[in-house]
Amino acid sequence: MSDLPTPLAADAPAAPSHEGFERVRDALQRLSHAHPPRWLDVAARTAQEAADALGVSLGQIAKSVVFRRRADDRAVLVIAAGDRRVDEKKLQAHTGPLGRADADFVKSRTGFSIGGVSPLGFAPTEGQPLPSLFIDASLMRFDRIWAAAGHPNGVFPMTPQELQALTGAPVIEVVQEVSA
Repeated sequence: MSDLPTPLAADAPAAPSHEGFERVRDALQRLSHAHPPRWLDVAARTAQEAADALGVSLGQIAKSVVFRRRADDRAVLVIAAGDRRVDEKKLQAHTGPLGRADADFVKSRTGFSIGGVSPLGFAPTEGQPLPSLFIDASLMRFDRIWAAAGHPNGVFPMTPQELQALTGAPVIEVVQEVSA
């Protein structure tokens, strides 16, 4: 694929064995996604680090933001453009009251560590439901986006429409207004 930047070149080192990355790879394969996850030479724990490593705009990074629903302690995962901030009040109109999710909560409810939370391939702690997923409409302005693939060094490309098809998540508007 000629439009992939240098960190994803065909001669790049193979991804080391990592459970989260492998779960995402297997999920993408099961869902017949055309693009397997790629291993970056550098960790990309933030949307900005991922954009820099890939040579794309910050908005093209489909960041995963996890919240804790107060009513039932369920994880709520919003996939939003990297250049936008999730507006908790807008999201709560769809979920009810939310609280912050710390690193242990994120890991136990998704199976991923912060910085590598993928929108698919979850492995929550036994007895925990899968996260409630939402895609913010701000991602729809891009032809190609990149999401985490279960590890800070893992990413995979897709269109916003493919993201919706892969996850089955509804597209809603939950980011803060952009000031001019």
